[in-house]
Amino acid sequence: MAAGEYVSVHSQADTEQADLDLERKELNADAKGEHQELAQIYVTRGLDPALAKQVAQQLMAHDALGAHARDELGITKTFRARPIQAALASAASFAVGAALPLLVTAMVPEARLIYLVSGTSLLFLALLGGLAARVGGASVTAGAIRVTFWGALAMAITAGVGALFGTMT
Repeated sequence: MAAGEYVSVHSQADTEQADLDLERKELNADAKGEHQELAQIYVTRGLDPALAKQVAQQLMAHDALGAHARDELGITKTFRARPIQAALASAASFAVGAALPLLVTAMVPEARLIYLVSGTSLLFLALLGGLAARVGGASVTAGAIRVTFWGALAMAITAGVGALFGTMT
């Protein structure tokens, strides 16, 4: 899970870097055109054209690439892709999420194992999905439903493949 997250977010970081490299080249090749482009972005956001031109001029004088990265490409230091951080968060989440069903496995009789582990896993998914949504400032209910739905679907597909190949007991 962590490796997949790292690869995915690192790909996003590579794309961001490629966009920044291209923007740097465009700034070197046509600074005036890039100034007009940035000013037009501010006009689109509601600034008067004269003020937009002045804002673009001042921001580009301070940090032209930073202004274009933020306002044209949507890349900021706060929201840049961080592959290592994503991988560590994924690993921690996976470990916590896996530990809860393992505890149930250790405590319930074997005859009820499949049903109780499946049911409590879905309950834990709902709780963790809601918690993640709350931490992120999103709807707790929507987060819990989304994570539970996709978790249940993954469990059903896994069980179906197991049954198809005769590996379920």
